[in-house]
Amino acid sequence: MDYPQDLKYAENHEWVRVDGSHARMGISDYAQDALGDIVFVELPEVGRVVSAGEAFAEVESTKSVSDVYAPVSGTIVEVNAALEDTPELVNSDPYGEGWFVVIEVSDPAELDNLMDVAAYEASTG
Repeated sequence: MDYPQDLKYAENHEWVRVDGSHARMGISDYAQDALGDIVFVELPEVGRVVSAGEAFAEVESTKSVSDVYAPVSGTIVEVNAALEDTPELVNSDPYGEGWFVVIEVSDPAELDNLMDVAAYEASTG
């Protein structure tokens, strides 16, 4: 499994890449592997306000349908529209082209509740 060092991870297997007050997020390599072939991604609307731990997107794979949870609170300022036509990007490039949304973080202290790569690797067994 691949876990980039520069990311923070949530226990529900989402990742966050922080750039100032913005956090780009997606699901981890572990999560996409567990889900199997992703065939559909339902993304939220730009402008939606989310709270940390709130389900805001849905991923459908050949195995199941799963919610995606906001790792931090804030306003969604960008969505990855490419996933509408090519949801398999989540499988092939989960930390690059397979990202889900960019959130303008409303409470930067919440980032301290996320795991670094060592803690995340330990949590995945």
